[in-house]
Amino acid sequence: MIIDMHTHVWGGQYEAHTRDLLKACELYGISKMYVSGIAAQYPDEQQIGQHNLDVYRFMKEYPELVEGYCYATPRNGNSLDVLKQGIEEYGMSGMKLWIATYCDDPLVYPLVEQCIEYNVPILLHSFHKAVNQLPDETVGTHVANLSRRYPEAKLIMAHLGGNCYHGIKAIRSCSNVWVDISGSLFRRDEIDYTVKQIGADRILFGSDMPGCTYVLNFGQIEEADLTPAEKELIYYINTLKLFDRGFRPALGGNK
Repeated sequence: MIIDMHTHVWGGQYEAHTRDLLKACELYGISKMYVSGIAAQYPDEQQIGQHNLDVYRFMKEYPELVEGYCYATPRNGNSLDVLKQGIEEYGMSGMKLWIATYCDDPLVYPLVEQCIEYNVPILLHSFHKAVNQLPDETVGTHVANLSRRYPEAKLIMAHLGGNCYHGIKAIRSCSNVWVDISGSLFRRDEIDYTVKQIGADRILFGSDMPGCTYVLNFGQIEEADLTPAEKELIYYINTLKLFDRGFRPALGGNK
């Protein structure tokens, strides 16, 4: 079983992107995917609304295959209402924060607190770059700050933080932070490093499709120094556990 917990339908490309995602599921035997809609760095309320409607439409069309993240932007005044609609009305499984604010900005706190109440994961774009770091773009140290403020939150640091030697070091002691490998940027040795630092039970399989290739991320796991049991953890067991509303992080593990 393989669950791809990091995919997208980019704004204005619903037909093309859903077609590509469905084709990948058929070709590679993906059992379930978690989808968010994104486009501009600082989307307005109307854009956010349309992104979430696109994901909701995809969920309704393929209810056994597609789960959704509610995309929220803390800079918009209606962000809490957007989150509540996504979880309560649309039946989405988590919240997505992209690059409109650092994830530890106080603007984010009400959204995190609401996600804690719902007990749903928060997918945090995180990317440490040598050049062209975007303003308001989260890196691993921001994720660690948020984790320590809210140890009961279920946080996912996407893309191994964009640079695993920066991102994983930052969240290594944060037991309520999971990481995904999505983004098609990593060599297999970075998977090996991450497993040694935090264990296989905090790593999730994601691809960042359709903008990135599924095959490369799959190959990274297949070639990494992992046991069959560790591969199963990464491919689907960890995701099933994390998104289970009955599962909560153990408190007191963050340092």
